[in-house]
Amino acid sequence: MRSFFLLAAIAMSLLLAACGNTEGGENAQGNDEGNKREGNGSSEVIVDGSSTVFPIMEAIAEDYQKQNPNARVNIGVSGSGGGFEKFAAGETHISNASRPIKEEEKQALKDAGIDYTEFEVALDGLSVVVNKENDWVNKLTVDQLKKMWSENGGVETWADVKDGWPEKEIEFYSPGADSGTFDYFSEVILGDAQIRKDASLSEDDNVLVQGVMGSPNGISYFGYAYYAENKENLKAVPIVNSEGEAVKPSKETIQSGAYNPFSRPLFIYVKNEALKNDAVYDFTTYALENAGKMAEAVGYVGKPESAYEDALQKVDEIAGK
Repeated sequence: MRSFFLLAAIAMSLLLAACGNTEGGENAQGNDEGNKREGNGSSEVIVDGSSTVFPIMEAIAEDYQKQNPNARVNIGVSGSGGGFEKFAAGETHISNASRPIKEEEKQALKDAGIDYTEFEVALDGLSVVVNKENDWVNKLTVDQLKKMWSENGGVETWADVKDGWPEKEIEFYSPGADSGTFDYFSEVILGDAQIRKDASLSEDDNVLVQGVMGSPNGISYFGYAYYAENKENLKAVPIVNSEGEAVKPSKETIQSGAYNPFSRPLFIYVKNEALKNDAVYDFTTYALENAGKMAEAVGYVGKPESAYEDALQKVDEIAGK
């Protein structure tokens, strides 16, 4: 009897071992196939940078992963400057930016031996907003904005900006110093002046939205998509353009350039070597194929279709397709 149980136990052990070997063989084959799909390097695509570009790339990534359940795309938000730092450090494949790359950032990438390509993915209209209850600001000029936001501009209340406006202290909410929106605003409005020290800074545009919504005397600036998403609770201020016309941000005025000086392109920067990675190549081509549609969906303005076709051709050339 004991021999019977011993033989049965041995038989069961052999059966389990056989099953284990079969499962292991299937996993090994699956891993080989997975490695083939990944191509050169990791199958995860890592993107970081601008909070302004984030809504477009997040929407693209979500849609891409729905159609490709095994795909892994990580979209971070460090601001344009922070994104370029990670890009040069080799931590990301794609860097989102709401301004062109700076000379010092180009040098950092050159020093790191990283070649890259710039692609414009959409158009934005940097939007200056105030609280919905603000019924006195009907327009602002570039000079008034500079006076308001400069450290030595001498503005504390709305009355300091224009006679007849209330003597109510203004609360300032600005994107953080790593933000491309901050850089763009500083270049266009502040010039050599420093931003006022009492401004509340945040890399998260949603924090800026909430700040102005909660402050009757608040003012801020950020990408058009964040205004469009919250326009029931915010008031966009018309900006006096180069023609002397007060223009509000809209898809039409951004596309035409009438909303100047705040109409601007949005970018992604892609490492050339990373485009030889199948996962990065697939996601980049998907992003460029859908950038116009997704830009419109989240509140920005798409570029002409021919621009995306030219960009896709460039990607194929770099990837050697």
